[in-house]
Amino acid sequence: MIVFLAAVVIGLSLGLFGSGGSILTVPILLYLLNMPAELAIASSLFIVGAISLFAATRSSLKRLVSWQHVILFALPSMVGTYFGAWFGTLVDGRWQLLIFAILMFSSAILMWRKKVQPEHNQLSIKPAILIIVGLAVGVITGFVGVGGGFLIVPALVIFGGLAMLRSIATSLVIITLQSSVGFIKYYSVLITKGAIFDWQSISLIIVFGIIGSIIGGAIAHHVPKKMLQRGFAVFLLLMAAVVINQSVL
Repeated sequence: MIVFLAAVVIGLSLGLFGSGGSILTVPILLYLLNMPAELAIASSLFIVGAISLFAATRSSLKRLVSWQHVILFALPSMVGTYFGAWFGTLVDGRWQLLIFAILMFSSAILMWRKKVQPEHNQLSIKPAILIIVGLAVGVITGFVGVGGGFLIVPALVIFGGLAMLRSIATSLVIITLQSSVGFIKYYSVLITKGAIFDWQSISLIIVFGIIGSIIGGAIAHHVPKKMLQRGFAVFLLLMAAVVINQSVL
């Protein structure tokens, strides 16, 4: 029951911030279901990808997704995710989590300091910058085994000029694509090692996560944009502290 309640929180985070799914999913799989680090990371990619797909579909129907940003950011990001996932299979899981936490701290600081963009406003897009940032975020995403929203949302706000709600919606599409590529790579490697995925638990977590994403999406539309952006920054700081504590211990 604790795991399923936590799954609702995973979905709530994705719906509210367009991020945080893997930040929560990896520790849940590691410490509540006692999965090995590599298996937890791979399962997290599948879970977050599935929940994000559902939430992204709802956001797309509301015309909140910036498909131009998706194309410029997601395609290079998917390439980066594949190679990052390959490198991640060669590194100890504790180092992956530690690097993960350090990047969250950095993103939190940038998000707190960034000026809030009005929802109707969008800065001019610089394709070259978005492609480079997308590639870099993809490599990091694959390496640490997360959906990447903790970096995607700040990147879309800071470099893409999107307002917070549109960044969240666009992030969900990108997370879905990235997570799919990352999971495929991890799955192919782990299966050859004889790993066994707990598909029953994974499926149930996805169902409860989808419920949470519906709740989170509804809340996001009623929270002041500055509060939402700074709330995201605080959320990153708290999660980074938890992950550092767990990875060090």
